Amino acid sequence: GHYSHVARVSNASERLYIAGMVATDASGNVVNEDDFDAQAAQVFGNIEAALKSAGATWKNVVQFTTYLTRSGDIKKWRAFRQREFAKWFPDAKYPPNTLLIIDRLASESFLIEVQTVAEL
Repeated sequence: GHYSHVARVSNASERLYIAGMVATDASGNVVNEDDFDAQAAQVFGNIEAALKSAGATWKNVVQFTTYLTRSGDIKKWRAFRQREFAKWFPDAKYPPNTLLIIDRLASESFLIEVQTVAEL
């Protein structure tokens, strides 16, 4: 898969914790309520914006925790990760990613949430 079981960080001076990102636009509106791929793209766009705001990039990410609300979306998640992670992590050094299937998120409209840890 497009994840690792272990990540080793050395010489990091700071740690960045990014709270679980969901599929909202800059105004806080839910994006594409029933479209998993569109929501996943928005979530990772939000993560990228958060990374940039701290002077970080995908190379700084050391861990993801992913929450899905529908087990039927696992195949979609894997396909999304395979397609997009290859772009963001071209060296194929993927961060560990724990996947959890949960009952719901803060809004029933959210299909995916991703928490991120990065080292600066």
